[in-house]
Amino acid sequence: MSRRQLDPLRPLTAEERGWLARISLSHSEPAAHVARATMLLAVAAGQSYTIAAHAAGRRSGDAVAHLVSRFNHDGVAAVEPRHGGGPPTVYTSAERDRILAEARRPPDPVRDGTATWSLTTLQRALRRAPDGLPRVSVFTIWRVLREAGLTWQRARSWCATGRVLRKRKSGTVTVTDPDTEPKKS
Repeated sequence: MSRRQLDPLRPLTAEERGWLARISLSHSEPAAHVARATMLLAVAAGQSYTIAAHAAGRRSGDAVAHLVSRFNHDGVAAVEPRHGGGPPTVYTSAERDRILAEARRPPDPVRDGTATWSLTTLQRALRRAPDGLPRVSVFTIWRVLREAGLTWQRARSWCATGRVLRKRKSGTVTVTDPDTEPKKS
C-alpha cells in the first residue's frame, strides 16, 4: 500500500504543459531539465511518484515528491536545479557590479600594464584598487562576466553576447540578435 501524497501536483496550465512537453523532448536542454520535466508530466498524467521516477530514469519517488512540491510553489522554474552544495556564494550583487564596472572600463596601459583586458589583468586591477576585491579569483571574474552575457572574443576583449558592429554604406550600426536570451539558457 502506498503512502498518501502530502502535496499533490496542482493542475497544469496549458502554457506550463507546453513548456514541460517541449523540455522533456529536447535534445539540447541539460539532462537534469529533461528528467525533471518528464517526471512532472508523468505525475500530471496520473502516474505514481515511483513510476514517474522510473520513467525519467531515476530511482527515488521521494525526489519526485520534492520536485512536485517545488513545482507547486515555483512553477516551471522548478525544472532548473538550485545550488547543489559546496561553499555558498561569497560575492554580493554590489561586488559583482564592481567586477563588471572594472571590466567595462578601458584599461590604462601605464597603470594596468595592458591595452586589452584578460582575466589575469582584470584580477590584478581588482586586487590593487582601493575599493577593489583583494581575494577575487579568476574563476569568479569569469563566472560573473559570463552571467552578465559577456564572452571572450578573438580580439582579447570581453564583448556583449548577441550584439555586433556591422559596417554599412550609411556607417557602422549595432545589430542585435533577438534570440540571445533563449540561446544563453
